[in-house]
Amino acid sequence: MVLITSKVIAAVEESPGEPPAASSPFSPGAVACSRQAFPEQLPLSRRAPGACMGTESGSAGVLLGQAGVLNLQTGNLLNWGRLRKKCPATPSEELRDCIKKTLNEWSSKISPDLMQEMPKILECTLAQAIEKINPEEREELKVSAKLFIAGSNSSSIREAVNMTCSALGVDQLDSVIIAPPPTEDGINLSLEYLQPYWAELENLVQNKKIVAIGTSDLDKALLEQLFLWAQVKPSSNQVNLASCCVMPPDLTAFAKEFDIQLLTHNDPKELLCEAGFQEALQESIPECQVHEWTPLWLLRYSVIVKSRGIIKSKGYILQARRIPSS
Repeated sequence: MVLITSKVIAAVEESPGEPPAASSPFSPGAVACSRQAFPEQLPLSRRAPGACMGTESGSAGVLLGQAGVLNLQTGNLLNWGRLRKKCPATPSEELRDCIKKTLNEWSSKISPDLMQEMPKILECTLAQAIEKINPEEREELKVSAKLFIAGSNSSSIREAVNMTCSALGVDQLDSVIIAPPPTEDGINLSLEYLQPYWAELENLVQNKKIVAIGTSDLDKALLEQLFLWAQVKPSSNQVNLASCCVMPPDLTAFAKEFDIQLLTHNDPKELLCEAGFQEALQESIPECQVHEWTPLWLLRYSVIVKSRGIIKSKGYILQARRIPSS
C-alpha cells in the first residue's frame, strides 16, 4: 500500500458556509454586515392585483394551507444582502434570517395566477435572486455543498442534489458533504445507520452528479468502518472544533494514511430543527398553520473561484412537507 500524505486543514474549509478567511469580504460575517438593503415590500399601489385583502402573508397563508410540499431557494446571498444581523452571525442565525427574508419577499409578489392554480408543490423562489453559473466559467469554479437531512429518508439526497444542479445550471456538483443524519434519542450513530445514505451518495457519484463525497463529525472508529465498507471512499471529514479544540491524533493519523482531507466547521448539531423552521414560518406568514409543516432537508452551497479561493456565490435550498392536522 502506498501511503499518501493527507491535507489536514485546521483553519478553514472549502465547504459551503465557512469563510475563506477572517478578513475576506466574502465571509459570512461580511455578508451579515452588508449595508445593502433587502428589497422592501412593494407599496399597495404596486402590489399584484388579487392579493388577499391587501395582505401578502394572507395570500401566502392560503397557498401554504393547500400545498403539500414547499421548496424554498434563497438565491445568492452575496448579491442580495439578505442578512441584517450584527456581525458575526452564527450559521443558525444566518439561516433563519434567510428563510424569513425569502418568505417575506416571495409573499409580496404572489400573482393572481398562482392563487388560482393553488399548486400542491409550492416554489418559494425569487427569480431575480437566482444566479446560474455561466457555462464558459464552469471550469474555473468549484461547486461545493453540505447536506443536512432532517428526516430519515435517504431518497431526499437525490432530490436535493438534482434541485441544486438545476438552480445553479450545472450538470454536477464538485463536492457534497453530508451531515450526520438524525437518530432517535438514545441511539448512537452507526455504520449500519449511515449505509443507506452513503449508498445513495455513491449512486450519484456513479451517475456523474457528484465528483467527491465527504462526511462530517465522524470519529476515527466510525470513519474507518465507513472507509472499509464503502465503494466510493470519503474524500473528506469535517470536525467541529467547538467540541474539539485540537484534531484527535488517531483521526489525524488515519486521515494521513488514507489521504482523507480533514476540514473544520462551526455548524450546530442540528442546523434546521422543526421548531426553528416553524418559528421562522410563523414570523413571516402568521396566517400559516405552522404546526403542520416540517423540514425534510436543507442544502447549503457555495461557488468558489478556484484560482482566488473566494466565494462567488452562496445560498440555501430547503424542502419542507405539510402533514395536515387530523
